Amino acid sequence: MYAIIEDGGRQYKVEEGQILDVDVRPIAEGVDTIEFDRVLLVGQGADSKVGTPVVDGAKVLAKIQDHVKGPKLDMLHFIRRKGHVTHKGHRQNHIRVQIEKIVG
Repeated sequence: MYAIIEDGGRQYKVEEGQILDVDVRPIAEGVDTIEFDRVLLVGQGADSKVGTPVVDGAKVLAKIQDHVKGPKLDMLHFIRRKGHVTHKGHRQNHIRVQIEKIVG
């Protein structure tokens, strides 16, 4: 069984046991699970349910594993014949979660 969830403006296809990196969100101290309630599709094959836009009563439960950083992105701005070069870098913070259960 798999589900398609929406989180942070992106859609993810998830299965139980899968490890996924999602955007950072405010989490209370001591909380170790995240619940995704924007489930767009749940099921497998002919038994799948498609939401309009979300499936009623469906949710995906995930366990927080770690806080990680994404890959380094380099930005270079160059103006020719002016001797101007600007170099910037950025690494996005993510939360690594493991999908525990798909309810739907």
